Amino acid sequence: MAKVKITETVLRDAHQSLLATRMPLSDMMPALDQIDKIGFHSVECWGGATFDACIRFLDEDPWERLRILKDHMPNTKLQMLFRGQNMLGYRPYADDVLKYCIQKIGANGMDIMRIFDALNDLRNLETTINAIKLEKGMEAQVAISYTTGDTYTTQYYVDYAKRCEEIGADSICLKDMAALLTPYRTYELVKAIKENVKIPLQLHTHYTSGLASMCCLKAVEAGVDAIDTALSPLALGTSHAPTESMVAALQGTEYDTGLDLKALAAIRPHFMELRKKYIESGLIDQKMLAADPKALLAQVPGGMLSNLLSQLKQMGKEDQLDAVMEEVPRVRKDAGMPPLVTPSSQIVGSQAVMNVLYGERYKKVTNEFKALVKGEYGRTPIAIDPELRKKIIGDEAPIECRPADLIAPELETLKAECAQWCEQEEDVLTYAQFPTVAPKFFEQRNAKKHGVDLEHADKESQVHPV
Repeated sequence: MAKVKITETVLRDAHQSLLATRMPLSDMMPALDQIDKIGFHSVECWGGATFDACIRFLDEDPWERLRILKDHMPNTKLQMLFRGQNMLGYRPYADDVLKYCIQKIGANGMDIMRIFDALNDLRNLETTINAIKLEKGMEAQVAISYTTGDTYTTQYYVDYAKRCEEIGADSICLKDMAALLTPYRTYELVKAIKENVKIPLQLHTHYTSGLASMCCLKAVEAGVDAIDTALSPLALGTSHAPTESMVAALQGTEYDTGLDLKALAAIRPHFMELRKKYIESGLIDQKMLAADPKALLAQVPGGMLSNLLSQLKQMGKEDQLDAVMEEVPRVRKDAGMPPLVTPSSQIVGSQAVMNVLYGERYKKVTNEFKALVKGEYGRTPIAIDPELRKKIIGDEAPIECRPADLIAPELETLKAECAQWCEQEEDVLTYAQFPTVAPKFFEQRNAKKHGVDLEHADKESQVHPV
């Protein structure tokens, strides 16, 4: 048995899950050199909601953040989360934009791209995989979004993993963003997948339901190659199993990670200070720190939970959280049982909020929910009830093909639209993914670069990703 590899998530998913992705680069910097010396398989530090948060809330250029992270962690593989055809935004993009985005991600220092499709529709991942293969040294890891329901049998996951291998994935991740895995279910799935594919398998699971450490241990016993963990100050709750604890649990066994507990302990004080600061400032809500087995019933990912709470607080409707949580699985079933991961989690979550606050289901429907039901994001795992679909989209024809096949090349148009703000080639991608937020960010950034003092522009607010 080879040593189990560890992917450290403290610079991305840990803070995305606990404090809605608000950790600035300045809080990361003091620990980067130490993290780089640990010997992690990889450090997940970019993608997911970090891109959005950088320009919307933190006044940071996400591309500059990536370059700085690479400079300070030259000995460690950098890893990111990427939404397939949706890139880092919330809609499918034309293939020319997608390929350009992957080229720039590779050029700026990314090593491993973990890609997923919110509906587990592999048609939305093939172009991404092929583009990654063209970038020297980059690895394409396909994440299978885990969820439960009659459709999601062991055979479903085995078949999906085999198809991932067939279309060129370098590795596979079983991605349990909503903490729905149980220890013995984890063992069963990992064992079955490992028996049917030759490429490495990694486990990503959250602590929301209180089971993550046990799931990781059973995955290791079943033959998983790598697990995702988070340094202990930003572990547990809606985050992940503690890195130090998992390293200690495997120490001296055939699965020993080979990581130094003393070196890990030396990093802990920095993140404990950050934890204290985030709690005192209110960025971390105490509710996000406790395990909640109800997650197994509501099937809501940690990042989605923290953002739903934040959204309801802004509207003065925090007392409606339980009602929204009860509505989420009903909306999900109506929408074809998609796994709850960006953007489907935001779409389902926002619609659940609408249903509760308006007091009538689907009295008001978001544009994104309508698009999901129509097929603009791809094929849902189970067919949507025709009567409900007609209620939502009216006489519009549903989309049956790969959605991106209907999108004309758009890169040159986007370049022309944002030419007035662009100071680096990557800016067109920032604009493409966040066209309403990016101009304000560009103006502020460019003014700072040129020594102009502009009044800080207020950032827009929306339900944010998981």
